[in-house]
Amino acid sequence: MTGPGGDPADRAMDDALALANDRRRAPAAGRPSVNDPLSVALGHDADTVPRPPTPTPAPTARTPAPAEAPAPRAQASAARAQTPDPTHATRATHAIPATPWPEARRTARLAARRLGARVVPLGEEALGMALARGLAALTDLPSFDSSAMDGWAVAGPGPWRLKGQLLAGQRAVGALLDGHAVRIATGAALPPGATAVLRSEYGRTEHRTDGEWLRVRPPHTAPTPGQEVRQRGQECRGGDELLPAGTVVTPAVLGLAAAAGYDELTVTARPRVEVLVLGDELLDHGVPRSGRVRDALGPMLPSWLRGLGAEVTAVRRLVDDAEVLRRAIAVSSADLVVTTGGTAGGPVDHVHSVLVAMGAKLLVDGVAVRPGHPMLLAELPSGNGHLIGLPGNPLAAVCGVLTLVGPLLGTLAGRPAPAPYAAPLTTDVPGHPVDTRLVPVVFDDESAARPLHFAGPAMLRGLAAAEGMAVIPPHGARAGQETAVLDTGVLGPAWGNAL
Repeated sequence: MTGPGGDPADRAMDDALALANDRRRAPAAGRPSVNDPLSVALGHDADTVPRPPTPTPAPTARTPAPAEAPAPRAQASAARAQTPDPTHATRATHAIPATPWPEARRTARLAARRLGARVVPLGEEALGMALARGLAALTDLPSFDSSAMDGWAVAGPGPWRLKGQLLAGQRAVGALLDGHAVRIATGAALPPGATAVLRSEYGRTEHRTDGEWLRVRPPHTAPTPGQEVRQRGQECRGGDELLPAGTVVTPAVLGLAAAAGYDELTVTARPRVEVLVLGDELLDHGVPRSGRVRDALGPMLPSWLRGLGAEVTAVRRLVDDAEVLRRAIAVSSADLVVTTGGTAGGPVDHVHSVLVAMGAKLLVDGVAVRPGHPMLLAELPSGNGHLIGLPGNPLAAVCGVLTLVGPLLGTLAGRPAPAPYAAPLTTDVPGHPVDTRLVPVVFDDESAARPLHFAGPAMLRGLAAAEGMAVIPPHGARAGQETAVLDTGVLGPAWGNAL
């Protein structure tokens, strides 16, 4: 297992965040207006709109701006305590500094070991699983010389006496003599002695007393040796590695494996995940009413988890009762239990107390990220898997999926961690004084990231249209600044231009 800081995705994330800090330009002084559409869309109000940092002198051409060092946990905790935030009030009783966002992702990735390998038939069952063993060519591809075009297989420079035809799947009876040709279909094996293929639109036939002949149609010329021929081994030779272990099986991978002669694949087992949806206030059907809201996470999370390579074994609705939650966790046989809600310190938030009573080991207890900071990661007692507690607000929960669930499932499933990519921002994005922010974005025609409205912790409208989540460092980012972007895995903006 790669040690801390050694994972390529970690280095890519660290480099992207450092690049974002290096390229930050000094923001204009002044407090953003609470009526500013972007500020409103990002969930700020008059009491929580972050104040831009004090302008600093721009670096000279010879002195690059240094990357900002992350605040130590003690400093982060003190800074957060001085920043009024009602969402942190219930967590203050834990007196545990929140884990920096990059460190939380790293911790989740290193918390587990890859599951065992299994053999599955070549087909849809393998889709989304990771190869536990690299895919090597069982034979040359193609395994014989074949025609790349419909036309004629010819021997020599021509003209050629025509002799029969060859279709795909047929083999020639004998060798093709010099000065002879045979009509051939795309993919058919070349007969011995053939030197090239003349495509059908380049030739013409004529009947003479001594038989049927083939000539080149002017202004074309006779094909050169090997022309329009798929040479044996052109794609690979037997024994060549086609795909390394860890490759996620896609439809294209299934096709390649079939072409290479495989009937089954050796893949890493899917992690089994059980979802526990907490909250007496949740409705499972109909319009929100009487102070209650629809459960958005129950329908959303299973598909998201399957997209990360998991097998969702159950989705259970639980009442807000500590003993009910304890029993549900205790009887679960899943590799990962995911809870939604109940991770803060409210009167019916029981996740912390239940985990402590069970003897679980808290690996992450709060993350310095907005939205989603009251998330947690625990190792269940007796090696019975892990539990990730997500906040109950939908967008905050998705941030927890990107922060903790994705990296942990990637390790269990043997899938490589996707590296973030960098994109410039189309507009200024305000930041938190201490915490990282994750903001839904779409990309414009210039591949720049445009922050979406409706990005508050309880909102899904922006996320549903998003093509990624921009990683905004503390203090915010300026228009044009390159920022790390995480792939959310969603299908893309259905009507992003309206947001």
